[in-house]
Amino acid sequence: MAKYDPDLSRIFHALGDPTRRALLRHMGQGVVPVSALAAPTGFALPTVLRHLSVLEDAGLIQTEKRGRTRLCRAVPVALDAASDWLAEARAEWEARTDRLEAFLETLEDDDDAEPRH
Repeated sequence: MAKYDPDLSRIFHALGDPTRRALLRHMGQGVVPVSALAAPTGFALPTVLRHLSVLEDAGLIQTEKRGRTRLCRAVPVALDAASDWLAEARAEWEARTDRLEAFLETLEDDDDAEPRH
């Protein structure tokens, strides 16, 4: 597992904000204009555009301009790197807890085997 992956860091940074996660979730419906993304947030358009910029820098979305409208779409495959990292971390942690559990069981067995006075 890589200790430091700048792309992965950008993905987790982008996903670390609830507003950005909500925007990304909304884009799961398909291509969405920025105005439609901004409306439910209650934020000013420049604030929403900054959030979208973070998502785009992380590779989680793509934007394109059609006339006067900026459209956004999610890039689901970009989540694969984060998903893979989380799966590796989970497997490592589970292996450690399994080893700890096995060790504690040997300690209990040793305690049971000792004669009591």
